[in-house]
Amino acid sequence: MKTRLRIFIPFALTAMILVFFLPRSAKFNYEYAKGKPWKYETLFAQFDFPILKTAEQLDQERYFASYNAIPYYRIYDQTEQANLNRAEQMDLGQYRSEVLEAMNVIYGRGVVADQGLRVQDGQLASDVIYIQRGKRAQKVPSAEVYELSDARAAFRRMLPSSPQLDSIIAANALLDLIEPNLSFDAQTTDLINAEAVSAVSPTQGYVRVGQPIVSEGELVTAEIAQILDSYKSEYEATLGYDKPRFFLWFANILMAAGMVFILFFVIYFTKPHILTDKRLYYILLVYLIFALATLIILRLREDMLYMVPFTLAALYLHAFFRPRLILPVYMCTLLPLLIFADEGVVLFVMNMIAGAVSIYSFNFLSKGWKQFISALITFSVLLLVYVAFYLLSYTSASLPRVIMSLFTASFLSVLGYPLIYLFEKLFNLVSTSRLIELCDTSNPLIRDLEKKAPGTFQHSLQVMNMADAVARAIDANPNLVRAGALYHDIGKMNNPLCFVENESLLSKDEDKKYHSGLTPKQSAADIIRHVTDGYEMAQKNGLPEKVSDFILTHHGTSVASFFYNKFLNDGGDPADMKDFQYSGKRPVSKEQVILMLCDTVEAASRTLKDHSAESFSRFIEDIVAAKMRAGQFDEAEISISELGVVKAELKAYLAQIYHERIAYPKRKINR
Repeated sequence: MKTRLRIFIPFALTAMILVFFLPRSAKFNYEYAKGKPWKYETLFAQFDFPILKTAEQLDQERYFASYNAIPYYRIYDQTEQANLNRAEQMDLGQYRSEVLEAMNVIYGRGVVADQGLRVQDGQLASDVIYIQRGKRAQKVPSAEVYELSDARAAFRRMLPSSPQLDSIIAANALLDLIEPNLSFDAQTTDLINAEAVSAVSPTQGYVRVGQPIVSEGELVTAEIAQILDSYKSEYEATLGYDKPRFFLWFANILMAAGMVFILFFVIYFTKPHILTDKRLYYILLVYLIFALATLIILRLREDMLYMVPFTLAALYLHAFFRPRLILPVYMCTLLPLLIFADEGVVLFVMNMIAGAVSIYSFNFLSKGWKQFISALITFSVLLLVYVAFYLLSYTSASLPRVIMSLFTASFLSVLGYPLIYLFEKLFNLVSTSRLIELCDTSNPLIRDLEKKAPGTFQHSLQVMNMADAVARAIDANPNLVRAGALYHDIGKMNNPLCFVENESLLSKDEDKKYHSGLTPKQSAADIIRHVTDGYEMAQKNGLPEKVSDFILTHHGTSVASFFYNKFLNDGGDPADMKDFQYSGKRPVSKEQVILMLCDTVEAASRTLKDHSAESFSRFIEDIVAAKMRAGQFDEAEISISELGVVKAELKAYLAQIYHERIAYPKRKINR
């Protein structure tokens, strides 16, 4: 009963959270696509609504509004007045009135610095400009305004052609009195530009109540699709739920329960033992993060769904689980997208394919900068699938905007992936990348094992390779079992000579072996101690619990049979069996069962004299039967059929190791 509650409560809480975020507004119940016939009866407008411009139309109109914005200039009277005063004080002789009149004309039209009219490719940037004098702004043709060099040339042309006047102009530097009195006002121009862009109307035209929108069987053209999109937007924004609110909540509860039940059965039919494992909470957390992200963004701005890195959910699952479970759970995570989003089919298929590709590519591109290559691959897949839907007219979103959103989503997956390490700590999980790191034989702890107990190190490598082959045969986690095999005997470092595989450490003239002179009980105690020593060493060196558990389970609760049998043969009391029994735990997971068998098989197979297939078969069958009689598999999550596969794989592995070799003939030496 307690176990069932432990399973039911997390799923019930997940469903309750979903209920509060599910949509509670009216939904447009028609599906349509450009280029496809309208498959429903003739649709009439139930209310007045404006026809919304498409995103492309709005972008284009806003671009032209921004491009055609009128530049804004301010006139500075101080420049004009100061230069006129200077001219009046000069000795201009009979040309005084003509000079002053010409200056007034030039300044009256306005002078800007050279290139001050923002000339582009030899043409004016705008045909008209605003000129503000005081508080009044006037729109004038930009061709009427002088640039500085043109103003000085025009000033000279307005005056009589006379050598005397030329001398007066040069002597008094009259041309220098023509200076810019107009200055470009960037801030006001940008403000006017923004107002022009914001003034672009988001609508074009109006549809009145009762007006037919599309007839039955009529082809949905781009224009009709635009009207339907506008009608749908207004329908969902203005029409409320027209049934009793109780029905709405009841429907949401059923919908949330249905989605969570699908998730439950996916786990139940793929990896049922996870239902009683703390990893279940991690799966539910990942599910909620992305399901709620979908539902929240649907309420705020639906087009941002293209920017959500849904493939990150697949990578979060990939870090701790096998592909057999990842894809179905990932599909459940995308269900809210499929059910509630307007372009749910497009988003679901696109992210489903990209997620599968991400899982595969991440096996090879998970380290360092290679993650960016994986993100580029994900982006390419997302884009290709979206383009396919776009060409089929299943979506009408702005292609450039979607491309940018998909690019952002792909690289957000790289930025979000380091959260794996936080989840690893919070849920005490072990990621695939962490297991791969632990399997590196250059780790300090393994280097110590190789140095202090070389025979044990070689034994561990052999067990690791054997366990890896067996794990792959029954879809167990090969990385986990490899890590467990590599560290399962690290406790032997504390007393390496106690174990026969390390007797090579004895010096040549030393014939006394470790167990010489010890009683069977003393020898068994020293042998058994390597389990507790190894577990303490694992805790001290920060090995994950999932890995250190292999140290406790690789002998389970079995007895040190060699010394126990010797004890009995010497007349010992069978009641003292506990003195020869390991104080570990019986294996639970498939991986722990595999390691227990491979450890026993690797060590015991060295005593075999007969290397025939029949001998290997009897040998493996006897070992497995002995473990089962001792109750070592009573708590294990492994089926009889899987155990049969394990035995077959072990027999094949031994045959590969101990195959007969050809005796090379010696070459005769001709004398």
